[in-house]
Amino acid sequence: MNWKLKKTKEKVKCSYKTLYIADNLIEKINKIAENNDTSFNNVVISMIESCLNEKKSGKA
Repeated sequence: MNWKLKKTKEKVKCSYKTLYIADNLIEKINKIAENNDTSFNNVVISMIESCLNEKKSGKA
């Protein structure tokens, strides 16, 4: 699965949700965020959007 970090300047109307995430996934996401000089949230949102786009285009 190939995903790209979205630019944080592209703001859209958003809402808060709480996720229960395993500690090992948090560590991996934090590492990706740190390596790309971005936020944990941006990494998670970028991954979700990428997965949804792949499914929509029939790649999943």
